[in-house]
Amino acid sequence: MAIRPQEILNNPFINKNTGFTEEERKAYHLEGLLPPKVQTIEEQAVQAYHQYQSKPTDLEKRIFLMTLYNTNRTLFYHLMDEHIVEFMPIVYDPTVADSIEHYHELFMNPQDAAFLSIDDPENVADTLKNAAGGRDIRLIVVTDSEGILGMGDWGVNGVDIAIGKLMVYTAAAGINPAHVLPVVIDAGTNNEKLLNDPLYLGNKHKRVRGGRYYDFIDLFVKAATALFPEVLIHWEDFGRSNAATILEKYQNQIPTFNDDIQGTGIVVLAGILGAMNISGEKLADQRILVFGAGTAGVGISNQILDELMRHGLSEKEARKHFFLVDKQGLLFEDTEGLTPGQKGFVRSRAEFPNSRELTHLEAVVKAVHPTIMIGTSTQPGAFTESIVKEMAAHTSRPVIFPLSNPTKLAEAKAEDLIAWTDGRALIATGIPARPVQYKGVTYEIGQANNALMYPGLGLGLIASTARLVNGEILSQASHALGGIVDTTKPGAAVLPPVSKLTAFSQRIAEVVAQSVLDQNLNRKKITDVKTAIRDIKWEAEYKELVFS
Repeated sequence: MAIRPQEILNNPFINKNTGFTEEERKAYHLEGLLPPKVQTIEEQAVQAYHQYQSKPTDLEKRIFLMTLYNTNRTLFYHLMDEHIVEFMPIVYDPTVADSIEHYHELFMNPQDAAFLSIDDPENVADTLKNAAGGRDIRLIVVTDSEGILGMGDWGVNGVDIAIGKLMVYTAAAGINPAHVLPVVIDAGTNNEKLLNDPLYLGNKHKRVRGGRYYDFIDLFVKAATALFPEVLIHWEDFGRSNAATILEKYQNQIPTFNDDIQGTGIVVLAGILGAMNISGEKLADQRILVFGAGTAGVGISNQILDELMRHGLSEKEARKHFFLVDKQGLLFEDTEGLTPGQKGFVRSRAEFPNSRELTHLEAVVKAVHPTIMIGTSTQPGAFTESIVKEMAAHTSRPVIFPLSNPTKLAEAKAEDLIAWTDGRALIATGIPARPVQYKGVTYEIGQANNALMYPGLGLGLIASTARLVNGEILSQASHALGGIVDTTKPGAAVLPPVSKLTAFSQRIAEVVAQSVLDQNLNRKKITDVKTAIRDIKWEAEYKELVFS
């Protein structure tokens, strides 16, 4: 059966709008359905960018870009490639937060996502198959939206997180957009605002937990891996009570990783390695305080712990380097309400004569004298001047990473940290930060954005046909990113800039793919990683329209 012209124009994966040649218009009966001028993709990009610039707010700019995405995927990515630094905070963090809050009010198009309802378990496989539409899916980003950083539980609205992540995969690493699938698991929501909103589009009941929830996750994994045998599953923004449990169950069975646990961890580790390259210090000599011991904080701690053990420390010795602080204060063996992940990093009260007083961050900093302080607390301004100066009094190059986002939730501002430490702090933030001018030196501020890591990681895993994702692969990825630092430049950033995202995503992909091959974790025979990566990379350029 011949494809109808309307089907071509309505399919974002093949639609070119005015980019269809005269030959294509004639061959596929598109004559008269488009303005007569045939535009190049470059001409279309200029036109689209002018429209983008006319939008008065970041949210309206995002809505425009999403409309373009829904209409012509190739043009969208061509345009994003030209303006990646400008577009990243629009299509993803921080503007995606506004999009999530208003998703049910703004909904126009499902954007090729799969919506899996826990109330409809018998249709999991059919839903995934329908959403894929016959496409060869190699990458799934899946969320249940319970633990969106800085936002919490947003139910089915969190599908925008999965869509945004996949946009970055394609823009940064060239993963074919026809090979990806965003998935949201609607297990209900505990967000009363959504439950009481007549426009909310998800299941209107409290979150389902326990055995029924985990059985549904298992249904999803089995259906996804059966339908798409080469798929990599990326878990995103699951709540702290479920995220680690899910990862631990499947990480030794299928190629999978959790971006909040491992992705954040390897980016932060890369930033620390970059800081060590600048300071000339050793990771094994650091005292690490993590403020905010949720999924991200524990994930970061585990990644650094793994790296310390790779440096020759025993697990017992490595754990002595960590001090985790949560709402209860410094975490001790007898602290109530500990999560399974937190239990591995608790301290003994016998270590601290004043342990009962260590219930807030400043007291802990005075007691432990950290050399590295990482914030994943979503407590704005938590890294105060007195706390930072106390830390800086006991270390020559304090490493301070206020990672909470969006901007309003950051533990500190980069310019304050530079001033409070007289330019000695080595900083990475969770949100974009402008360079800081201080005493004649321009300090570049690294952004500990997971987008620095996961696109290259995903490309390397897919290209190498990895069977599993293990600690060695993640360590190699961290070293690759942390090594892209100019240690000779005063004020150098601890992480490379987003403006070079495509270049170092390629580098990370090569390192990851080589690690897979070195460990014999590849499913298919690969002789050269650069060739394997080149063969699967997609470019945002129009191809000749051909139907068999």
